[in-house]
Amino acid sequence: MQIALVGLGKMGGNMVQRLIAGGHEVVAYDRDPKAVAAVVEKGALGATSLGDMLNKLQAPRAVWLMLPAGDPTETTLHEIVAMMQIGDIVVDGSNANWKDSQRRGQECAAKGIDFVDSGTSGGIWGLKNGYCLMIGGEVRAVERLAPVFTTLAPPNGWAHVGPTGAGHFTKMVHNGIEYGLMQAYAEGLEILEKSPFSPDLHKVTKLWNQGSVVRSWLLELAEDAFQKDPHLDSIKGWVDDSGMGRWTVQAAIDENVPAPILTLSLLSRFRSRQEESFAAKVCAALRNEFGGHAVKKA
Repeated sequence: MQIALVGLGKMGGNMVQRLIAGGHEVVAYDRDPKAVAAVVEKGALGATSLGDMLNKLQAPRAVWLMLPAGDPTETTLHEIVAMMQIGDIVVDGSNANWKDSQRRGQECAAKGIDFVDSGTSGGIWGLKNGYCLMIGGEVRAVERLAPVFTTLAPPNGWAHVGPTGAGHFTKMVHNGIEYGLMQAYAEGLEILEKSPFSPDLHKVTKLWNQGSVVRSWLLELAEDAFQKDPHLDSIKGWVDDSGMGRWTVQAAIDENVPAPILTLSLLSRFRSRQEESFAAKVCAALRNEFGGHAVKKA
């Protein structure tokens, strides 16, 4: 089918290539003309503006946004919807807050436009392996876009998980779980690294991926990382977050769901960004005050 894709970064550009390889006609737009030129070489039809992109689509039109969540998506969505017609579809593949998606869905519906929120997982490996797609929206819109989802995903790799907002809510929880899994691997591997045995972590992670209970794609990525840098000497232990872990923890609070592992994994990321922990200084000072325990001077 014919579809437009806005945002040709690492994921968006690869998605264009996968769609073209699957026989779809893709009209591509990005603010960076070089990014557009790159996918045109792969077989996409390039556009010079959002308006030009829409003019190159046949009605009813389908546009997929693959932009950073927040203002970039909000601004672009408003600009596109203002030029769309009744029966058109817009897909948001970003890591948007599910409440924003519900609001955007209502705004689009008021104009007769279908809004689909697609939680998208797969990262830079999606071109080769496919993307896991968690789809929220009206059934009619999802059914119409089924050929696109089927091409982008691996076998059985996409599902309609509910009404508008459900796709991004599901992806939010997915990422919250990811935080916990990553933290568990990180802590266990640090115990090994600091142990008297100091084993080869590339060898260990490769071993664990051969039939063990803890094998996973994340562990395969750890195996690759340790092969490149056995002690991760080139990397600083500063871990960012996209916001989805925070939203997952907030959802747990709102729903009275105890989620200590996911919460602590998020807080561990905050700790990684501190050059010096003031809270740790307080603990050291208190131990000195009540027990005379030694402190290390700055």
